[in-house]
Amino acid sequence: MSPSAPACPVFGTCGGCQYQHLSYEEELAVKERALKDALAARVALEDRVFSPIEPSPKVYHYRNRLDLKLIHRRNGDVHVGFSSAERGPLIEIEACPIAMEPISDFIPRLRAEAAAKIPKDYRMANLTVRCGEGGNVRWGGIGHNSLRLEARDYFFTDIFGRRIYYALDAFFQANLSILPQLVGFLRARPMWAKDTVFFDLYGGVGLFGLCLSDLVARVVNIEENVHAIRLAKYNAVANAVSNAEIVEGRMEDVLPGLAARALPGAHVVMVDPPRAGLSDSAIALLNGLAQAKYLVYLSCEPGSLADNLKDLLTGGWSVELVKPFDLFPRTRHLETLVILKRS
Repeated sequence: MSPSAPACPVFGTCGGCQYQHLSYEEELAVKERALKDALAARVALEDRVFSPIEPSPKVYHYRNRLDLKLIHRRNGDVHVGFSSAERGPLIEIEACPIAMEPISDFIPRLRAEAAAKIPKDYRMANLTVRCGEGGNVRWGGIGHNSLRLEARDYFFTDIFGRRIYYALDAFFQANLSILPQLVGFLRARPMWAKDTVFFDLYGGVGLFGLCLSDLVARVVNIEENVHAIRLAKYNAVANAVSNAEIVEGRMEDVLPGLAARALPGAHVVMVDPPRAGLSDSAIALLNGLAQAKYLVYLSCEPGSLADNLKDLLTGGWSVELVKPFDLFPRTRHLETLVILKRS
């Protein structure tokens, strides 16, 4: 593979990026091959179901969130940076080339603000710094409720006529630049109808449910994180979406009752689980949803995706399409969208 000049002076020492030494085309090829190998180890899929990887519009300066470690020495010195690739000493940084420019530019100021705020007896802290399309930067991690934002300070991104707000204390997709392609790809699929009920499980702040709500009869957004639920309700009101129901709880607990009383018509179910994937009970529940005609699985971990697909295929589903999206350029991580259909 032809070498590429890394954009970061601590590449190879910092554990955050793995592919800055490759051209972006080579990185995409490596990721595509790794995905296919991971899936092939657990399930047999025909080549025709694979769609080419969607590159990120931004290869650098795309992350809207950084999680940094702070070390407070007894002499009062404050150090802010990342863990090293070998879990050695903290790697201090002055900038980060994969972070959005406002965050990268803010890092020296973050160190100064954290030093002014940290109590004398604090020795370590985990800091979260974030921004949105508006460029406003906020951070937290020192003190009780330090990640909580007032509504006026929420970050936002605009997608297909929706303004989606997010904050420091709830999950949101890290790469804003590729979200229009991801949402647009879903909107263009021939699985939506005016009588469709869309169950957005692990629905977070409502990104997918609200951006697809105009295509369906009803959206049910299920999420157990209280901070994400707060934002999902805020987003539904802010975007005047009247056909969305925001439900707090574990999807394994609340989905059966909601599905039983849902409107007639085909159901489309979407899951965007944590890196570990779906639990056995969640898979059993999805396999038993008789009215669900499509299952959309958005995965951030090919290994757990492969394991889950193996179990879903035994439950009456078939894989219609596999479409990787590179939400994490220069790193080993890859987001994969899988659309399954009832056999």
